Amino acid sequence: MKQLAILALSVALWQLPFFGISEEQNSDNQLGIYEKLDGYISDDLVFTDELFNEVNLKQSIDKPTILALVYYECPGICSPLLNGLADAMDETDIELGADYQVYTISFSHTERPPLARQKKKTYARLVNHGDTQNAWKFFTGDSTTIAQLFDDVGYKVKKQGKEYIHPGAIIVLSPEGKVTRYLYGSTYFLPFDLKMAVVEAAEGRSGPTINKVLNYCFSYDPKGQKYVFNMTKISGTFILILAGSLLFTMLIKGRKRKNKLSKA
Repeated sequence: MKQLAILALSVALWQLPFFGISEEQNSDNQLGIYEKLDGYISDDLVFTDELFNEVNLKQSIDKPTILALVYYECPGICSPLLNGLADAMDETDIELGADYQVYTISFSHTERPPLARQKKKTYARLVNHGDTQNAWKFFTGDSTTIAQLFDDVGYKVKKQGKEYIHPGAIIVLSPEGKVTRYLYGSTYFLPFDLKMAVVEAAEGRSGPTINKVLNYCFSYDPKGQKYVFNMTKISGTFILILAGSLLFTMLIKGRKRKNKLSKA
């Protein structure tokens, strides 16, 4: 039994890189989010808002700022992510405009301000309090600026035909443009988590990410053009946990047996 547990644990550990949970993966080539807590966004990031105004992100940030990185014609999780963000904003008791602001930024360099303006009309009406007109901006930009922002916050996407494979998360910045929190999700964000992330960002405090489950459990199906539950990754995780538990149990029983024999 002990040998079986050791074997299962070895197999699970050997497969960890394939399940996408190895921390030693090369972030230059891998899809996903590579957190850069306490890092700052660059000083020269200029995007165009929904009204065709050119805005320097760093200079425009004077309060906690939520970054929602999406693309407006996404057939997958971008719409649910923005819906979930809007719901959390509507349910929390902090005030958009007074306490924080939201920057939704398209990472498709082909999208333009008229589309951004259309999307803003769709999602801003979901929030019933706060200054959605001035404090929730929808941006577009060129490929160079988008790539620099991605590098600053550790966000990696992959082009698949006309679509993008990408993770689902929002990123919180301090008033100085420092990365303080990552909140993962594709359909729902807890209002309390959103509030605490904003409060901590206002103080310049960064916090470790606890919930990364959606970034880990779901993968993109390019044929169906949707995110699907990745059973392989989840199975691998359960195998690892089970094997570790069996090995731990066997080691404890072995020690108890030795102690009984020594006392006898």
